[in-house]
Amino acid sequence: MTSEITQLATLEHKRFLRDLRSGKVKQICVLVAEDECVADIRSATVFTENERVLSSSPMNESVLDEKTRVERYDSQSWESLKTKHLFEDLVKFKDVFFETVLCKLPKDKGIRHEVELKPGSKYYVLKQWPLPREQVLAIDKFFADRLAAGHVRESSFPHSSPTFCVRKATGGWRILHAFNKLNAATVPAQTPIPRKNLIIDGMSKSTIFSSMDLMDGFYQILMRERDIPYTAVSTPSGMLWEWLVMPQGLSNAPATFNRCVSHMLRPVREFAPSNFDDVFIHSRAMDGKSDVEVHRYHVRKVLTIMRKHQLYANLKKCIFAASEIPLLGCIVGKNGVRPDPEKIKAITDWPVPVDVKGLRKFLGLAAYLHKYSRNYAEMTVHLSRLLKKNER
Repeated sequence: MTSEITQLATLEHKRFLRDLRSGKVKQICVLVAEDECVADIRSATVFTENERVLSSSPMNESVLDEKTRVERYDSQSWESLKTKHLFEDLVKFKDVFFETVLCKLPKDKGIRHEVELKPGSKYYVLKQWPLPREQVLAIDKFFADRLAAGHVRESSFPHSSPTFCVRKATGGWRILHAFNKLNAATVPAQTPIPRKNLIIDGMSKSTIFSSMDLMDGFYQILMRERDIPYTAVSTPSGMLWEWLVMPQGLSNAPATFNRCVSHMLRPVREFAPSNFDDVFIHSRAMDGKSDVEVHRYHVRKVLTIMRKHQLYANLKKCIFAASEIPLLGCIVGKNGVRPDPEKIKAITDWPVPVDVKGLRKFLGLAAYLHKYSRNYAEMTVHLSRLLKKNER
């Protein structure tokens, strides 16, 4: 096998890129020669084995019920919610939950996305590259739907960004724009981001939880009129579109969206903190009322605000009246905080690193849950040393 591989004809770089973009290249394999540090890097498996202990924690009364998130999303419907305490309240707000793109421009929420260019910066057009026919059709359909919804219009702006696709884990294509040049020329936003520990600490005494995922969150915020031309994007079929709503991919878009949602939910922040497109509602028994009664009141308050400001949630991605919910990489519930089993599985299933780049990725992932690992620094000290040039 080795001799067959080494005797393969050399492929010209330009031809390789052309074949890759056209879809002719089905798979890429990278051969890496082992060196003397590989044996040390393989000690990462020791840390992985220690992390497996965490994944054996019980999931009694867990809202996940041994289902993956995808399975739970697929099974959730109005019919499946009939057994929930909140069903009667939720059906009164059916207009807040949508499964398809709304065919209208969103309401002006008082906060629009702005694109401030750095003084003296230059923003040039990026040429659209060719894509396989399947992706071209997906992009054309995407923009046809957005045009019908009033989210885009044809553009004649001299500068634009290309459009491309990435495969979704659940199938289909996710449409993205390469706003690299525009983002490099944009003044970074200074909007503060909610701290995870503050959100979790505020839930410490709660016993019942709900979480809502805002649907097409970015598309629910309008662009500032004078900045619309900067959002011009090209497609492989030769069209040029510009966005009337905030598209995904702009460097300051997450900050704008978070600022907008935080502003609208300020009256209920005490029991309904938000983090970008996630809203977490938590309650406990108080003033002679049970935790369920208080939670129903809290959920109604949040849904009333969402209806007023035309914020919409994806029903399939919501969790209602549960004893625990996933929150920013962990599980928060009435019994405290524990690591998300799916995050642990990602660590335990991670392949043994064979080079510095792979080791750096592994340590970055493991560090995400380091607070749940006893003696984390001691377990990873030798691996961390391998990242230094003089140690390799």
